[in-house]
Amino acid sequence: MSLGDDHDDDGFGGSGQTRTRLPEGDAPRRTPARSSRSLITVVGVVVLLLAAIAFANRGDGDTPSTDQSKPRGTTSGAPTAATGVPPVTGKTGTIPSGFPQDAQGAQSAAVNYAVPLGSAEMFTASRRHEIVDSVYAPAVAAARRDDLDRVYSDKGFLARIGLKEDGTAPSGLTFISRVIPVGSKIESYSGDRATVAVWYSSLFGLAGEGSQNPVSESWYTTTYQLDWVSGDWKVTDFDQKEGPVPVGRDQAASSAEEMADAVHQFGGFTYAR
Repeated sequence: MSLGDDHDDDGFGGSGQTRTRLPEGDAPRRTPARSSRSLITVVGVVVLLLAAIAFANRGDGDTPSTDQSKPRGTTSGAPTAATGVPPVTGKTGTIPSGFPQDAQGAQSAAVNYAVPLGSAEMFTASRRHEIVDSVYAPAVAAARRDDLDRVYSDKGFLARIGLKEDGTAPSGLTFISRVIPVGSKIESYSGDRATVAVWYSSLFGLAGEGSQNPVSESWYTTTYQLDWVSGDWKVTDFDQKEGPVPVGRDQAASSAEEMADAVHQFGGFTYAR
C-alpha cells in the first residue's frame, strides 16, 4: 500500500459528507425521542454481549491450555505451535551458550546467534570480533572475521546506509539494526551437525529528523550450518534469502521522532526461543 492513493468516490465515498434524499413535497419528520426504558434496554444488551465475549475468551484456570501428555518442547500437532526447552543459563560474553546436543538445542543456538549477528554491534569492530569468536566454530572464525571486516569497513557501503566511516550514526540520528526471530526449523540433523533455518523480521535504518535512510522492515530466512564443537553448537556457514514476507497492514508509518523515541525506549532481547 502506498500512502495517498486516490480512490474513485463517485461524489460520495471519501468526500466526508452524507447525502440525504427527502421525498418531494414532504416535510422532514421529527423522530420521537427514545424513552429512557429503551436506552436502558440497549445498554443492558451491550453489557451482556461484552460479558459473554469475555467469558468465551477466558481460559479455565484448572484446565491446561496445552496437551500435558506430550513431552515438553514438542508441538501439539499444529504447525504454528511453539517449541523449545528451558533457556540455557551459560553465556559467552553477552551471548547465550551451552545449548544441549539435540535438534532443539541446535535450533535455539541458531536463533540466539542470529540476533547478535544482525545487530548494530556488528558495525563496531571490537564488538564484531567478539560476536564472531563467540558464535563461529574456531576453525572458520578467523576467516569469517576477515570477510566481515572487509564488508563492515567498506566506506562506500557505510555511506550508502548513511553511517560515518567509523560505523557510527551522524549527529542527531540513531542507527538501528535488529533481528526479530519469528520461528525456526530443522532442515537436517545428525547428532554433531545440524542445518537450521531461522525466519525473522529485520529493522534497519537511521531514526531521527532528517534521516535519508529511515528505519524500514524486511523479512528474511537465514539457514545456518552448525557443528557440535567443544560442548556447544557453533556456526560454520550460512545462507540467506528473502521472505516469506507477510501482507502489510494498512498502517501509517510513524514519524521520525516517534521512531527515534521507540529505539531508545524499547530495548532488544538477549535471549530468543
